[in-house]
Amino acid sequence: MQISEQWLREWVNPALSVQQMAHQLTMAGLEVDALQAIAPPFNHVVVGEIIAIEQHPQADRLRVTTVNVGTHELLSIVCGAANARVGIKIPVAMIGAVLPNNIEIKRAKLRGVESFGMLCAAQELGLTPATDGLLELPLDALVGLSIRDYLQLDDNTIEFGITPNRGDCLSVLGMAREVSAFNKLALSAPVVAEVNTTHADVITVDLQSSACPRYLGRIIKNINPQAVSPAWLVTKLARSGISSLGVVIDVTNYVLMELGQPMHAFDLSKVHGGIVVREAHAGESLTLLNKQSIELRAGSLLIADHEKPLALAGIMGGLESAVSTETTDILLESAFFQPLALAGKARSYGLHTDSSHRFERGVDFNLQRQAIERATQLIVSIAGGEAGAIVEAVLPESLPVRQPITLRVAKITQVLGFSLAAEQTVDILQRLGMTLETQAESWLVTAPSYRFDITIEADLIEELARVYGYDNLPTQKPHFSFELAPQAEAVSEQKIKELLVGMGYQEAITFSFVDPKLQKILAPEQATLSLANPLSSELSTMRTTLWAGLLNAVAYNQNRQQNRVRLFEVGSRFIPQADGSLQQEVMLAGVATGDVLAEGWANKAAAIDFFDVKGNVESILALTGTSDTVRFKTAQHPALHSGQTASLVNAEGQVLGYIGKLHPQVQQSLDVQGAVYVFELLLAPLLAAKLPKFSELSRFPSLRRDIAVVLDASIECADILKTARSVGSELLQNVWLFDVYQGAGIAEGKRSLAIGTQWQHQDRTLQDDEVKAGLQAIVEALGQQHQAVLR
Repeated sequence: MQISEQWLREWVNPALSVQQMAHQLTMAGLEVDALQAIAPPFNHVVVGEIIAIEQHPQADRLRVTTVNVGTHELLSIVCGAANARVGIKIPVAMIGAVLPNNIEIKRAKLRGVESFGMLCAAQELGLTPATDGLLELPLDALVGLSIRDYLQLDDNTIEFGITPNRGDCLSVLGMAREVSAFNKLALSAPVVAEVNTTHADVITVDLQSSACPRYLGRIIKNINPQAVSPAWLVTKLARSGISSLGVVIDVTNYVLMELGQPMHAFDLSKVHGGIVVREAHAGESLTLLNKQSIELRAGSLLIADHEKPLALAGIMGGLESAVSTETTDILLESAFFQPLALAGKARSYGLHTDSSHRFERGVDFNLQRQAIERATQLIVSIAGGEAGAIVEAVLPESLPVRQPITLRVAKITQVLGFSLAAEQTVDILQRLGMTLETQAESWLVTAPSYRFDITIEADLIEELARVYGYDNLPTQKPHFSFELAPQAEAVSEQKIKELLVGMGYQEAITFSFVDPKLQKILAPEQATLSLANPLSSELSTMRTTLWAGLLNAVAYNQNRQQNRVRLFEVGSRFIPQADGSLQQEVMLAGVATGDVLAEGWANKAAAIDFFDVKGNVESILALTGTSDTVRFKTAQHPALHSGQTASLVNAEGQVLGYIGKLHPQVQQSLDVQGAVYVFELLLAPLLAAKLPKFSELSRFPSLRRDIAVVLDASIECADILKTARSVGSELLQNVWLFDVYQGAGIAEGKRSLAIGTQWQHQDRTLQDDEVKAGLQAIVEALGQQHQAVLR
């Protein structure tokens, strides 16, 4: 919404510059989006009248005018404008005037004829709209008066960004109330007297919907259809962004901007019978003022007569019953519509009007009579006419009721952080139009009819803070004591992400919605949750694995010649449960394809394999301290290669996730190239890190002894190492696998594992017999539990 500064100052005129006033309103929550001067600076331009014109003796396109500018001497000014003629009044720049862009007017000779000034077009004064020729002024303009004073150019338009809860501020009256409250000034509202009725014609009004609990109508007859809106009215509307469309429409728009009450005028000759406010019937249609024809939907509120719809209530009038240049009798309408009843209705028809904008936010339900009297007063004074009596139809039970709100002193102190004096509280609320009833340590406060945003105690406290001034609220450092709660040892999600980035992965963020076909390929037996209103059919299922988005990202990159891809993602998967609930689990997933290292002169080309990705996962486990409690176990997964798949299982037997090579059939379905390896782990167990403990380093040397055992190839290495650790004495510090061999000398179905062991005593040097005994115990245990034979 935008209004003129001078229009606002007619209502309330604080001793503030426009910039200070704009800051004050912005800090009060009524943000000023823009301040725009009506005209750029210029001086010494006055109203002049052309009293004689002669042709220039040396130029066909120039004429010599004699101009009266209100001084004792007439001025001779050379002019080339086509519309220059005797009797018109125009702006005259005097000698010494400085126009926009620093153009200085001097005494000059034009083709041998002296010129003592300049006759101005609108654009030469920086005014809009531009004129084709001289700017012609009304004939009643006072000659010699400064053009800045005559056109009220020392003005600014103020554009406000009004939030939806403050519909009461969408008018000059609304903004004036705010400025008045903040500056403790009285409003200077225009006097609106009841217009004398001069005929007895009235119209019947039938309210058939509670969405319109109040409707006022008045017949005005014999207006002058040729009357022209006065300059002051046109100017105020123009500075509010509204074009002049004739006296009646201009007046209704003026009342809209002045008081905030949308109004409408019907051509009385097009209204048959009385007015009926009702909902639309099936099959009805209406052509609106913007010439848009609409099929009316059930639930749409209409203003109709006894034969047809006349207007879309609270939104826009109909074209057939509109006021025209031939209209002499009108029906003036002023109504209140329930905000919730109109909310969204205009948008449902692809419309947004000044009326719907206000009615949706709430219009003062006690304003309608004042508005119709104001509009009648203006129409009769400008275009003449005979006013009839006002007909008012009301549904009292459907009108809004302002319930008293209890405002407690203690709550004010608690919320604002300081004690506001009782006298100041009462003063602020009364300035805002509230009525108060004093009680012990509280007040009963009733909001005015125009404030739809005041419903609870917190709203009142916000009003106190606004008027008191957010800048004036005291700042106090909080005083409190606290004890730090013990925190379990944990590794942050950020640390894991940084580790993966350090290993060459890049973080991806993909949709939680996936293609159901892709979901079926990756987890054919997993139930899924389908969206009721998906973005598209390709994004209609909640993912049960993060691989869906990551593999799509791999295909996308490969299609753009990016063959070495390392991606990871942290996000939720959604698993439907048997009881109908949805289990959400945060997962860490990754995908890798292409060469182990980026191409370079120092690197040999080598494709990534299972153990490269397994090493990346082991690095994550090592970071979180879970590497000794989580083991990799041969597993099956429908999306992974049967010979290169492992599950990660913790000490309690819980499966934390899977790692493996993408199955060739899945790979073909997804159109990805080369070997693709993936992993997906539950994130929560990784974040619960093991608390580090310090162990004193031994000053004595350690001994290494290696053994090689032959055993069945199906036995997992992790089981062998676990057995070795379990039977080793406290002297055994470490056990690891350093070689696997299958081939000559090893029977088919068997393999040889080379195992390294490290032995050390904390307080002394070990004896060789102690190490031999420990090794022997390991060999015997491997033979008993795994049928391993020392090679």
